[in-house]
Amino acid sequence: MTQRAATAAAAAVLAATALLGLAPQAAAAPASPVPQPQSATAENKAAAAQAATAPDTLTTLSRFFAREGKVSLTAARPRIEGEAIPVNHLSPEFVAGRAGAPVARLEFLAGKAVSSDGQQAALWIARTEAGWQVVNIATGDDEFRYAQLGAAKLPGGTVFREPQIDAWYVAGGSRVLPLDEDAVRAVGADGTTLAAYRVRVARAYGDKLPGSAYAEGGMAGGYAEAEAVPAAVAADAEGAGVPWAAGAGALVLGGLGVAAVRRSRRVGARA
Repeated sequence: MTQRAATAAAAAVLAATALLGLAPQAAAAPASPVPQPQSATAENKAAAAQAATAPDTLTTLSRFFAREGKVSLTAARPRIEGEAIPVNHLSPEFVAGRAGAPVARLEFLAGKAVSSDGQQAALWIARTEAGWQVVNIATGDDEFRYAQLGAAKLPGGTVFREPQIDAWYVAGGSRVLPLDEDAVRAVGADGTTLAAYRVRVARAYGDKLPGSAYAEGGMAGGYAEAEAVPAAVAADAEGAGVPWAAGAGALVLGGLGVAAVRRSRRVGARA
């Protein structure tokens, strides 16, 4: 089981049905969700790169990598490797059965951050009301690793995540193929057809889409606590003007709710 999946299992105990949420909870997000572009153009990637390499971002990354004492604050020396990549999530339009809707849509761009001692983190970079900003920092390299796996397994396919169960897939033509053990449990080792996959997600999430009674009742999206953040680290982050997300909470950018899966740091305006 991956670190993300293991943390998701712990979060499930505390978050209960919130892990199945498909609509954002406005009170949990630091700013009003802004629709993301349909594709990661060169212009968008350049804007994401500028946000990732900004001095404030690098300072925050130093604190992030030093949070558990693995490396000192001054020795972290974070760097950004490569260009930002698109990260796609299961599309609510696809779940709803809208004609012509793709299986996934762009949720944010991810930039890879690496510290001097080899720690890795993903910068989640999204278009906000204030322009392109880093909205979350998450441990590990899932976004990049699954992008490579998907390209190798189905060249030209769309790699995407079903955040409600933390499953990664690659879709192309009429097939949806699994990229991790969570996806294998969902669609089998050989994958499934696109039509069968839509039947599955419609059954699982069709009554939890934005505008549904489930969403209107505040049962979707937001944050869930799964891992305590050391008080000293949280205080340091607050002093820097950068609030920590609760435990392993991940920022909901809009559309499908993101399950709380990895320790992360929310960057930007205060909630």
